[in-house]
Amino acid sequence: MSRQHSARHVSVRYLGTGAALVLAAVLAGCGSSSGGGSASTAGVKAPAAKATGTLAVAPTDAGKVLVDPHGRTLYVFAADTKGHTTCTGSCATYWPPTPAGSLPGSAPKGITATLGQIARPDGTMQLTVDGYPMYTYVGDSKPGQAKGQGLNESGGLWWVVSASGSWVKDKTSTKAPADGGGYGY
Repeated sequence: MSRQHSARHVSVRYLGTGAALVLAAVLAGCGSSSGGGSASTAGVKAPAAKATGTLAVAPTDAGKVLVDPHGRTLYVFAADTKGHTTCTGSCATYWPPTPAGSLPGSAPKGITATLGQIARPDGTMQLTVDGYPMYTYVGDSKPGQAKGQGLNESGGLWWVVSASGSWVKDKTSTKAPADGGGYGY
């Protein structure tokens, strides 16, 4: 084997090993939290978007549900408890907490749920509906979408919320196609 060919072979081998190490490091940083535990928030701060305007009830892929001042569907995380969030770290990256700035001075027309706020572990204030923390979903790219409805991610199920504060557990946006999904059965 020529010295030039041998050097090229070694370089490619090390390049492949280096790429594998970089990929492993990236994937390790994308882990998700599970169960009721909190993911590490070291160096990661939940989005602190300022919301103006008011909450509303609007039609979405999952029916008429609560939306934030920008028309984004609001979600509840089944792993949370009243007055406490478990969605931190990478979870809060995909399911941004709804800022308490969305909390109106009085109940918006048509909303009968009790609105409030909690302090998150990072010190920001988060909107609650009937005591449960509210979130949006990064997979919803425009108003009216509810792509997070019924998803089992970050250690629990995610549901949209009705004007009365009840969790809408119909998986409308995640059902398989009526034709059986194209498997020919």
